[in-house]
Amino acid sequence: MNPASLSVGQRVNALVKALNGAKRTNEALARCSNGEEMLDVLLDASARLGLGLSRQQLADTPPIRDWVWWKNKEALLTIGDNKPRYKQDGQQGRQQEKDGDPGPRKRFLGLF
Repeated sequence: MNPASLSVGQRVNALVKALNGAKRTNEALARCSNGEEMLDVLLDASARLGLGLSRQQLADTPPIRDWVWWKNKEALLTIGDNKPRYKQDGQQGRQQEKDGDPGPRKRFLGLF
């Protein structure tokens, strides 16, 4: 079967399945310091498998998109004052007073 005839999602899934148990590639991914280096390793793996995925396709398609997000520690969605979600979650609704008393908590009634 020609990989070029598959959709991008199917080709990414094939790459993910091929990475399962690929010791050298997984070690190279673990050594990457950021998402861009991960994309370089994944592009090389895609080329070796003949999947023909582009850098943009890898960066936009889950689960690779999520791996890159995790490596870069960047949120896919930000709310409020443009703080990434992982930085917002720890302090939500918990303003500390100078004397250490957290004060009354605000209630969030939700949107639904």
